[in-house]
Amino acid sequence: MNIPFSPPDISECEIESVVETLRSGWITTGPKTKEFEKQIAAYVGTDRVVCLNSSTAAMEMTLRLLGIGPGDEVIVPAYTYTASCSVICHVGATPVMVDIQQDHPEMDYAKVAEAITKRTKVIIPVDLAGIVCDYETLYRVLEGEKRLFHANTKNEIQKHFDRVIVMADSAHGFGAVRDGKRSGCFADFTCYSFHAVKNLTTAEGGAVTWKTINGVDNEWIYKQYMNLSLHGQTKDALNKTKIGSWEYDIVSPAYKCNMTDIQASIGLEQLKRYEEMLKRRHEVIDQYDEAFKDMPVYRLCHEDERQRSSGHLYFIRPKGIGELERNEIIAKLAEHGIATNVHYKPLPLLTAYRNLGFKMDDYPNSYAFYKNEITLPLYSKLTEEQVEYIIDNTVKVLQDYVD
Repeated sequence: MNIPFSPPDISECEIESVVETLRSGWITTGPKTKEFEKQIAAYVGTDRVVCLNSSTAAMEMTLRLLGIGPGDEVIVPAYTYTASCSVICHVGATPVMVDIQQDHPEMDYAKVAEAITKRTKVIIPVDLAGIVCDYETLYRVLEGEKRLFHANTKNEIQKHFDRVIVMADSAHGFGAVRDGKRSGCFADFTCYSFHAVKNLTTAEGGAVTWKTINGVDNEWIYKQYMNLSLHGQTKDALNKTKIGSWEYDIVSPAYKCNMTDIQASIGLEQLKRYEEMLKRRHEVIDQYDEAFKDMPVYRLCHEDERQRSSGHLYFIRPKGIGELERNEIIAKLAEHGIATNVHYKPLPLLTAYRNLGFKMDDYPNSYAFYKNEITLPLYSKLTEEQVEYIIDNTVKVLQDYVD
């Protein structure tokens, strides 16, 4: 049997929707993208959503919208994918890495408090594996350190905050729930990914939503994102096609990272099926949990009385092993046709961040989490036969490495 790690769940509905868009005569940003934005906002429970070409673009455009740049500091976990941190570098700000909690990939909030300075403007919590962070604790920490926050009063959004701004990297978290609310309702700004391997895909794509900010019009914020993502142009291509409406202005030398109607056509159909897709993911999670519950293996909690994850990734961390044994297990599973992965190499292990002066020794919990982490296949197209095959072979391989 050959089981890939994370193929997209594409039905005939998505294919027909894309064909319809191709035949419509309008394939770039247009009515399908705008409808997708409206439906995401309704699903998440926020007022407005902006669709872009990636979660990375969503995070970078948000930092630019907030006026973040040289001289500013942005806090980010050491245990995350590069996109959470590279966007800080893109805008010229300084990344400040914080270690995670012991045996849990969420930031250590005591260390967050220690990391806040007078230059800290934004913090980027990561909803890793699709599990919503403990924003209640995070906000309590930020309120406790608000005396250190100095807003840039020249920025039309930042000046309305009296504490560090929260921009969630919820690339994994679309559809995750905590305390009855979906991801998107917790952070000040929340960014999603619709990349090919994500739960809901548009092949490439992403989105950003935000909580209403007192004193700032949501429509104004939306227009700022439009300008930032379309060369700083005051009219998009669709509006320019209206009779006598060709003229436009460029208000800033901005960027190009919009979502197309072709991508949105996929997303609209995915969204119709999304709750069923999440249901299947949790069925697989339940089977994995049952299989590994009596083994010496660390697992994340994907559901309890307060939260239900999006079920994006399933981590196992066999106790007592290191990188060498972990890599051997991955290779042995591959011999059985089971593709697995590692999420992630901590940022200080990567050349780019070592060159910026970050040292792995400063983030012991991140390294300890990484060294024995294995991510099993988890997606809505997995069959019962495949799940049983994964469990049977994973248990057999693990028995050679754990007591």
